[in-house]
Amino acid sequence: MTHARGDAAGHPTGPTNHDLPGNEVPEGALEPAELRAGDVRPGAEEVTPVRPAPARTGAATRKRARPTRISGTWVAVIAGLVVLVVLLVFILQNLDPATVHFFGAEGSLPLAIAMLFSAIGGAVLVALIGGARILQLRKQARRR
Repeated sequence: MTHARGDAAGHPTGPTNHDLPGNEVPEGALEPAELRAGDVRPGAEEVTPVRPAPARTGAATRKRARPTRISGTWVAVIAGLVVLVVLLVFILQNLDPATVHFFGAEGSLPLAIAMLFSAIGGAVLVALIGGARILQLRKQARRR
Protein backbone atom coordinates (compact mmCIF):
# COMPACT_ATOMS: atom_id res chain seq x y z
CA MET A 1 0.00 0.00 0.00
CA THR A 2 1.43 3.37 -0.98
CA HIS A 3 1.18 6.47 1.13
CA ALA A 4 -0.12 9.73 -0.43
CA ARG A 5 2.77 11.67 1.05
CA GLY A 6 5.36 9.73 -0.89
CA ASP A 7 4.01 9.94 -4.42
CA ALA A 8 3.35 12.92 -6.71
CA ALA A 9 -0.35 12.11 -7.20
CA GLY A 10 -1.20 13.43 -3.77
CA HIS A 11 0.23 16.92 -4.41
CA PRO A 12 -1.80 19.70 -6.06
CA THR A 13 -0.69 20.86 -9.50
CA GLY A 14 -0.64 24.63 -8.92
CA PRO A 15 1.48 26.69 -6.56
CA THR A 16 0.39 26.64 -2.93
CA ASN A 17 1.26 28.78 0.06
CA HIS A 18 3.60 26.16 1.48
CA ASP A 19 5.61 26.09 -1.81
CA LEU A 20 6.45 29.81 -1.59
CA PRO A 21 9.80 30.89 -0.16
CA GLY A 22 9.67 31.53 3.56
CA ASN A 23 6.70 29.19 4.09
CA GLU A 24 8.63 26.00 4.80
CA VAL A 25 6.81 23.45 6.92
CA PRO A 26 8.98 22.29 9.82
CA GLU A 27 9.63 18.57 10.15
CA GLY A 28 6.92 16.83 12.18
CA ALA A 29 4.34 19.59 11.61
CA LEU A 30 0.88 18.84 10.27
CA GLU A 31 0.66 18.85 6.50
CA PRO A 32 -1.28 21.64 4.72
CA ALA A 33 -5.04 21.26 4.26
CA GLU A 34 -4.78 20.74 0.49
CA LEU A 35 -2.57 17.68 1.03
CA ARG A 36 -4.92 15.98 3.49
CA ALA A 37 -7.06 13.74 1.29
CA GLY A 38 -10.67 13.47 2.45
CA ASP A 39 -10.32 16.00 5.27
CA VAL A 40 -13.30 18.37 5.16
CA ARG A 41 -12.37 20.56 8.11
CA PRO A 42 -11.79 24.20 7.16
CA GLY A 43 -8.25 25.48 7.22
CA ALA A 44 -7.20 28.34 9.48
CA GLU A 45 -7.73 30.88 6.70
CA GLU A 46 -11.32 29.69 6.12
CA VAL A 47 -12.52 30.07 9.69
CA THR A 48 -14.00 33.45 10.56
CA PRO A 49 -14.04 34.38 14.22
CA VAL A 50 -17.42 34.74 15.88
CA ARG A 51 -17.82 38.11 17.49
CA PRO A 52 -20.17 38.56 20.43
CA ALA A 53 -23.20 40.77 19.92
CA PRO A 54 -22.67 44.37 21.04
CA ALA A 55 -24.01 45.06 24.49
CA ARG A 56 -27.09 47.24 24.62
CA THR A 57 -26.80 50.32 26.70
CA GLY A 58 -29.05 53.14 27.81
CA ALA A 59 -32.54 53.48 26.37
CA ALA A 60 -32.26 50.34 24.23
CA THR A 61 -32.27 48.10 27.32
CA ARG A 62 -35.50 49.56 28.71
CA LYS A 63 -38.66 47.85 27.55
CA ARG A 64 -41.13 50.02 25.71
CA ALA A 65 -44.62 50.21 27.08
CA ARG A 66 -47.07 48.54 24.74
CA PRO A 67 -50.04 50.68 23.70
CA THR A 68 -53.26 49.75 25.48
CA ARG A 69 -56.85 49.91 24.33
CA ILE A 70 -57.50 52.90 26.55
CA SER A 71 -54.62 54.86 25.03
CA GLY A 72 -55.94 53.98 21.57
CA THR A 73 -59.38 55.21 22.62
CA TRP A 74 -57.94 58.51 23.79
CA VAL A 75 -56.11 58.95 20.49
CA ALA A 76 -59.38 58.27 18.62
CA VAL A 77 -61.31 60.73 20.81
CA ILE A 78 -58.74 63.48 20.25
CA ALA A 79 -58.68 62.82 16.49
CA GLY A 80 -62.49 62.93 16.45
CA LEU A 81 -62.53 66.26 18.29
CA VAL A 82 -60.06 67.74 15.80
CA VAL A 83 -62.26 66.57 12.88
CA LEU A 84 -65.37 68.04 14.53
CA VAL A 85 -63.68 71.41 15.05
CA VAL A 86 -62.56 71.50 11.42
CA LEU A 87 -66.07 70.51 10.31
CA LEU A 88 -67.66 73.20 12.48
CA VAL A 89 -65.36 75.85 11.00
CA PHE A 90 -66.25 74.63 7.50
CA ILE A 91 -69.99 74.82 8.24
CA LEU A 92 -69.76 78.30 9.77
CA GLN A 93 -67.83 79.62 6.77
CA ASN A 94 -70.24 78.17 4.18
CA LEU A 95 -73.70 79.25 5.31
CA ASP A 96 -74.79 80.53 1.90
CA PRO A 97 -78.12 78.95 0.94
CA ALA A 98 -78.14 76.29 -1.76
CA THR A 99 -81.09 74.73 -3.55
CA VAL A 100 -80.97 70.93 -3.36
CA HIS A 101 -82.94 68.59 -5.65
CA PHE A 102 -83.24 64.93 -4.63
CA PHE A 103 -85.68 62.40 -6.19
CA GLY A 104 -88.10 65.13 -7.18
CA ALA A 105 -87.93 66.85 -3.80
CA GLU A 106 -86.58 70.36 -3.67
CA GLY A 107 -85.31 72.34 -0.71
CA SER A 108 -83.00 75.09 0.36
CA LEU A 109 -80.39 74.71 3.09
CA PRO A 110 -76.89 75.98 3.79
CA LEU A 111 -74.24 74.67 1.39
CA ALA A 112 -72.07 73.16 4.13
CA ILE A 113 -75.01 71.24 5.61
CA ALA A 114 -75.87 69.85 2.17
CA MET A 115 -72.25 68.72 1.72
CA LEU A 116 -72.24 67.21 5.23
CA PHE A 117 -75.39 65.20 4.44
CA SER A 118 -73.86 63.92 1.21
CA ALA A 119 -70.65 62.90 3.04
CA ILE A 120 -72.68 61.08 5.72
CA GLY A 121 -74.68 59.33 2.99
CA GLY A 122 -71.43 58.18 1.31
CA ALA A 123 -70.06 56.90 4.61
CA VAL A 124 -73.27 54.94 5.29
CA LEU A 125 -73.11 53.41 1.80
CA VAL A 126 -69.47 52.34 2.30
CA ALA A 127 -70.31 50.90 5.75
CA LEU A 128 -73.20 48.87 4.31
CA ILE A 129 -71.05 47.43 1.53
CA GLY A 130 -68.19 46.69 3.95
CA GLY A 131 -70.56 45.03 6.44
CA ALA A 132 -72.04 42.84 3.71
CA ARG A 133 -68.54 41.74 2.69
CA ILE A 134 -67.61 40.94 6.30
CA LEU A 135 -70.75 38.82 6.69
CA GLN A 136 -69.94 37.04 3.43
CA LEU A 137 -66.40 36.23 4.61
CA ARG A 138 -67.64 35.01 8.02
CA LYS A 139 -70.16 32.71 6.36
CA GLN A 140 -67.44 31.35 4.09
CA ALA A 141 -65.09 30.82 7.06
CA ARG A 142 -67.78 28.86 8.97
CA ARG A 143 -68.18 26.48 6.03
CA ARG A 144 -64.50 25.58 6.18
